[in-house]
Amino acid sequence: MSRNFELSVDEFYHLYDRGVEKREIFLDNDDHIRFQSLLYACNSTNTIHVSDYWDHSRDSIFSLPKEESIVDIGAYCLMPNHFHLLVKEKIEGGISLFMQKLITGYTMYFNKKYERRGALFEGTFRAKYLDTDVYLKYQYAYIHLNPIGIIDKGWKEKKIADKKEAKEFLSKYLYSSYMDYSDNQKRTESTILNKSAFPEYFAELTEFNSMINEWLNFEDDVLE
Repeated sequence: MSRNFELSVDEFYHLYDRGVEKREIFLDNDDHIRFQSLLYACNSTNTIHVSDYWDHSRDSIFSLPKEESIVDIGAYCLMPNHFHLLVKEKIEGGISLFMQKLITGYTMYFNKKYERRGALFEGTFRAKYLDTDVYLKYQYAYIHLNPIGIIDKGWKEKKIADKKEAKEFLSKYLYSSYMDYSDNQKRTESTILNKSAFPEYFAELTEFNSMINEWLNFEDDVLE
């Protein structure tokens, strides 16, 4: 999919891609962890081979020393057949290089594991330029609320059947950066993020949780 804008240094973008023919690309826990590992390992000017650590020391991947990162990641979410990233371009060509490494690395892993061939994702990754402060902040809600769709298809239309269940599901969802904003506990995967490269919307946990609660209770138009 072609874009009508250039990716520029110091600008913010919502990146996303999905499985070819909308197929599921994360089939078990290991698949999710592998992709999260690649989010960390691919974000560097040097090469880190995740496969070298996969069988014996997966947790160590998130603390491996890296050279200069090529993008700043502010949020992410993995869904059964697609993923979302909130990213800031750090160096010229950084996003394109990062996505090429990420998608190639995960496709190689997936194809080998499930004995398949060919492309796993739908062509070139898609990007939305976040050109206003309101639009940028909105992405934190949109990206982190996506997992509700796994248990309730009506979430985008503000037709959540059980809001308490939805909030509990989000709080236990391991495959996004939700816990890195909603909980004081520092996760191993938190090294994926560089929050300081983004506006300080959520200096306190209560500010992030308040935004989530406002949308779940339909108190504003966060996702309009």
